[in-house]
Amino acid sequence: MIEDKNPQRTKLSELGEFGLIEHLTQDIVHHHKSTLRGVGDDAAVMDYANQKTVVSTDLLIEGVHFDLAYVPLKHLGYKSVVVNLSDIYAMNAVPQQITISIAVSNRFPLEAIEELYDGMKLAAKVYNVDIVGGDTTSSQKGLIISVTAIGVADEKQLTYRDGAKNSDLIVVTGDIGAAYMGLQVLEREKEVFKVNPNNQPDLENYTYLIERQLKPEARQDIQKLLHDLEVVPTAMIDISDGLTSEILHICKQSRMGCSLFEDKLPLDPQLIAVCEEFNVDSTTIAINGGEDYELLFTIALDDYDKIKGNPNLTVIGHMTDASNGTNLITRNNEAIPLKARGWNALKEEE
Repeated sequence: MIEDKNPQRTKLSELGEFGLIEHLTQDIVHHHKSTLRGVGDDAAVMDYANQKTVVSTDLLIEGVHFDLAYVPLKHLGYKSVVVNLSDIYAMNAVPQQITISIAVSNRFPLEAIEELYDGMKLAAKVYNVDIVGGDTTSSQKGLIISVTAIGVADEKQLTYRDGAKNSDLIVVTGDIGAAYMGLQVLEREKEVFKVNPNNQPDLENYTYLIERQLKPEARQDIQKLLHDLEVVPTAMIDISDGLTSEILHICKQSRMGCSLFEDKLPLDPQLIAVCEEFNVDSTTIAINGGEDYELLFTIALDDYDKIKGNPNLTVIGHMTDASNGTNLITRNNEAIPLKARGWNALKEEE
C-alpha cells in the first residue's frame, strides 16, 4: 500500500556499519548542557548535577509492533521515539537524551533507513531531546528498533505507580481508544488491497484515528500544566497497553482498588462513529485499546478544584480500598470487574 517514492536504492553494504552510523548522525546537534559527549566515542557522557536520572527502553519489531504495508518509515521513526518519551513523561520527568539502535535486513536500502532516521530526528527536534548514541547491526529478516530515553527530574516531582491513596481521583489526559480503531481501519484496508491492488482506500472519515495510530504524540505539555496548577500526581502511568491494564498496574503497585465510570470516559466523536461502523462497543475499545500514549494518573481529592474544567484532563473514577476490588461502573450503575485485555506481547497465539 505504501508507494516507494524514492527509486534510488543504495546497498547498506556500500557504507558498512560505521559508515552508516556516521552518515545518519552527521548533522546531529546537541542542545542540552547535560550532554557532554554524544555519538562518536565508546559511550555518551551526561552530567545531570543534582537531579535524578530516569531511563526507559522500548523495542519495536516488524511483524509484532508494526506492519510496513501501511506504516510509512518516517512515521515509524517518529513513533519509535515518542513511545519512549511517553514513559519519561509518565514519571513526571523531562527527557533530554535518546539512544537509537536498529537491526536491519538487506532488503532495506540506505534511502529507506534515511527516511526512518528522518522521522527519529524530527521527533528529537519536536521534543527537544539529543540523540547521543546507539548501534546498527544486521537482521536475518525484518526491522528491529530499540530506543532508550533518558530524562531528569527533581526528586520531589518524580511520580511512581505505587503512590495512589484511598479516595484519590483517577484522571486521564486527552481521549482514549482512537489509536486502536485507527489500526483496525488500516488492517481492513490492507485486506481490501490484497484482493484488489488497484483499489485506492478512501480514508477521509478516519483521519484522526489513523493519525493517532501512525503518528502519536507524547503528552509533554502535562508536566508544565500540573506544575502551574500546583498539582503533584500521587501515581502515574502512560496508556500504551490499554486503560484497564494500566489502572490495574497502579492498583497492584499501590495495593488499592478502583472504580472507573463508563459515562466519564473521554471518547472522540470519530471513534464513536467508527465503532458503530465496525459494530463494536466503544467502551470496550476505550478501556482495552492501547497505544493512545495519554497519561493516566491519580491526584488527591483536595486537588479537584485545581483541575476541574480543564479541557486536557478528565476525572474518570477514584481509588478505593483493595477489598472493594477493581471495577467499571456502567451507565446502568452495574459494577463489572476489570480485566487486563489490552496488549500483551507474550500471549500465546490463538
